[in-house]
Amino acid sequence: MKTLLDLENWNRKEHFAHFKQMEEPFFGATVEIDCTKAYQSAKDLNTSFFIYYLHKTLVAVNAIENFRYRISEDKIYIHDRIDASATIGREDGTFGFSLMEYHPDFKIFEQNALAEVKRVQNTTGIYTREFKDDNVIHFSAIPWLNFTSLTHARSFTYPDSCPKVSFGKMMTAETGKRTISMAVYVHHGLMDGLHLGQFVDSFQELMNS
Repeated sequence: MKTLLDLENWNRKEHFAHFKQMEEPFFGATVEIDCTKAYQSAKDLNTSFFIYYLHKTLVAVNAIENFRYRISEDKIYIHDRIDASATIGREDGTFGFSLMEYHPDFKIFEQNALAEVKRVQNTTGIYTREFKDDNVIHFSAIPWLNFTSLTHARSFTYPDSCPKVSFGKMMTAETGKRTISMAVYVHHGLMDGLHLGQFVDSFQELMNS
């Protein structure tokens, strides 16, 4: 479900008008996330760390209203739920786009996510299903690379307002502290640095819980 944002009375109306006309309206940041507690929690649950932090990402995304905004024909819609289109790797080195439906209950989310991973890994090509709506984040993991910045391949002519979240290689210090790089790119017409900071803080709190 989605509802139309009252753009005329939105306090960011002028910000939206300013940024939506740009060829590249996205901005982003790469931050270091402490994942020491989260990695141990995933091990204790005997679950995939990838699925664990994907779920935490979606919890944080769904908690912040601006991350649920999407643009359609110069209008802004607020989605009730945001899922993830995550890239899933295959044994032959290729990947396909998945649809990981968000559920606040991790066990339910995990069960559905594992089924979706298996489905994608038994397909070929990049598009393995239809995406009927844009209530998703574009999600990817690059576990071979400890990056400090990241760029995305994008078509400026394609209307896109979905946030993009990417994770790098988990690093372990001599002290035992574990960290992971997270890059977040968002549409500046829909949010500002304030909202990006709120998302990062929320996500870190969830990883520490």
